[in-house]
This record gives sequence, C-alpha cells and structure tokens, in this order.
Amino acid sequence: MKKIYLICSLAIFIGIAAGISYFLIRDANTKIPGNVTLINQNGDQYIFGKDPTKLKLIEFIYTHCPDVCPTTTQKMAALKKDLEKSGVFGEDIEFITITIDPYRDTPEVLSNYMKGFGIENSKDWVFLTGDKQNIKNEQKKIREIGEALQFQYKDPGNGQFVHTTFTYLIDENNKFVAKFPMGDGFNREEVKNKIMDKIN
Repeated sequence: MKKIYLICSLAIFIGIAAGISYFLIRDANTKIPGNVTLINQNGDQYIFGKDPTKLKLIEFIYTHCPDVCPTTTQKMAALKKDLEKSGVFGEDIEFITITIDPYRDTPEVLSNYMKGFGIENSKDWVFLTGDKQNIKNEQKKIREIGEALQFQYKDPGNGQFVHTTFTYLIDENNKFVAKFPMGDGFNREEVKNKIMDKIN
C-alpha cells in the first residue's frame, strides 16, 4: 500500500514539475516579432525591432477600462519617476502602452489619456494604436503582439474587454524577461528591482 502511495505521489510530483517547466520554457522563448509596426500617440510609426538598445516595459490597456488599466498606468507613471531618479529611464528602458481597442483609441484619445495621468509626450513612453483606415489588419498586429506574450483579450460585444492582467518586461531584442501583475498587484519596487538587475 505504501508503495502505491509513493508511486502516486511521485507521478503527481513529476506531472507538476513538467507543467512548471513547460510554462518556464514557453515564457523564456517568447519574443515579439521585430517587424511589427503600429502608430503612436502622435500618429507616427513605431517599429518594434528598430531600437535594439533598450529594455521595454509593456502594458496593454483600453481607455474605457474602468479599473485595472488606469490603476496600472498610474503605478507605471510613479515607477517612471523612480527610474528617472536612477538615471535609467529613457537611457536603458522605455515604456510601451498598447491599446487593445484601436478603433476607439485613436492617437488623439491616447494623447488625452496620457495627459490625464500627467505623462509627458515623449519617445521614451509611447502609446500605441492602429491606423483606423486599416483597422482589421491593425487589430491582427496588436493580437500578434499579445499572443507572443501570452496576453489574451476578448470583447464580449459590449466594449468592456475581458483581458489577461499582466505587464511584461522584454529585453533589447524583444525577448521575454519577466511579467508582473496589473492593477493593485503591480508592485512598483519589485518591478524597479527587476529592471535594475537586468540593466546591471
């Protein structure tokens, strides 16, 4: 009887270990394609593979989000100030906010969203959307980025998106480094420490 319990326990342990290993390997191999292009809050083109010199902290939002998105953006704005004091923001890391609702979130809407959080318009924190004239193709590109990071989202039909609640740190080559909870779970100090460890 003891042998059966031991065998069952070992099988469960191996199964759990295999599952954990799968997700670790999957995340480690995650990479955003460098040829994906979107447009920023100024209507200018942004190419993910253009600048292989900086880390990137990526958040996905939609401006009509009532809770987790604005909370995350607010916490990232505070983190930005911390990283500016450390002299690394803009030099070693940039922030990228990508809307999952490019039809409503035009460059003008994103610019106003930024102003609401006191975020200055600069190349070091870009807010990305798609070209409304080619919206179906732009939605595919945003989904391609999301799927590369295992970020899932869906519009159930009422404009209130259901989505994964993670932000992502990627390296200079657009490869996954780490992910952090959005909203109230976004720990500014933890994220800063991970960024500084990666820079140093």
